[in-house]
Amino acid sequence: MAAHQNHDYHLVDPDPWPLIGAFGAFALFGGAVMAMHANPYGKFVMAAGLLVVIFTMYSWWTNTIREAHSGHHTPVVQLHLRYGMILFIASEVMFFLAWFWAFFDASLFPSAAESVGGQWPPKGIEVLDPWGFPLLNTMILLCSGTTVTWAHHSLIHGDREGLKLGLLLTIILGLVFTSIQAYEYIHAPFAFKGNIYGATFFMATGFHGFHVIVGTIFLIICLLRARRGDFTPRQHFGFEAAAWYWHFVDVVWLFLFVSIYVWGGAGAPVHG
Repeated sequence: MAAHQNHDYHLVDPDPWPLIGAFGAFALFGGAVMAMHANPYGKFVMAAGLLVVIFTMYSWWTNTIREAHSGHHTPVVQLHLRYGMILFIASEVMFFLAWFWAFFDASLFPSAAESVGGQWPPKGIEVLDPWGFPLLNTMILLCSGTTVTWAHHSLIHGDREGLKLGLLLTIILGLVFTSIQAYEYIHAPFAFKGNIYGATFFMATGFHGFHVIVGTIFLIICLLRARRGDFTPRQHFGFEAAAWYWHFVDVVWLFLFVSIYVWGGAGAPVHG
């Protein structure tokens, strides 16, 4: 059908997934609210909504991949897909800006309340040593940015083994990063609740950790598609989008490391 079009655009066929996804998201959010209010059915509604959302994502993106193989992703369509990914990453930048704003507002203008004491970090807070696991995780993410770039370079030059190996190494580094961060959270000397330092720390670094998990899943799917032979040097937007997203995650972590771990914890007792 794409061959008979007299234009370069892709007019999508009627699809039920936007509607199904909307109902799934509604159930997920509604169930979460019910669970927070101790409703006995909340967790079941939330779980059902989550399953619907995951199934919708799988089915919708499967359709997108099928459209690419059918020839619908012309150069014009690929260009607009890139614009869409750029705008998505820009929205994510604004998302993280909110957490940085909260952290700097609390740190540059600390409250005079007894629990904070007009200082930052608040009095009595023992912070994490930035030159331990945080520095190690920084090096891991920097190395992962190198391996995903190697995978991209291999794909462009037709080296499929280099593509698969680079993706595999990036996924392993992402999993190691997440494991180290989980260990760090378990042994953190402060809690999420009860103080502004813990709240801003866990919100900023925790959401970044969530993005690392999403990016790792994104790359795992790319590896499966690469093993299936989906990507070509001329058409590989799915991998390109994953690589852009991973580089974005890397850059955000550099700002988090410098701002929250190094600068934000200066002068406080350090947890070894």
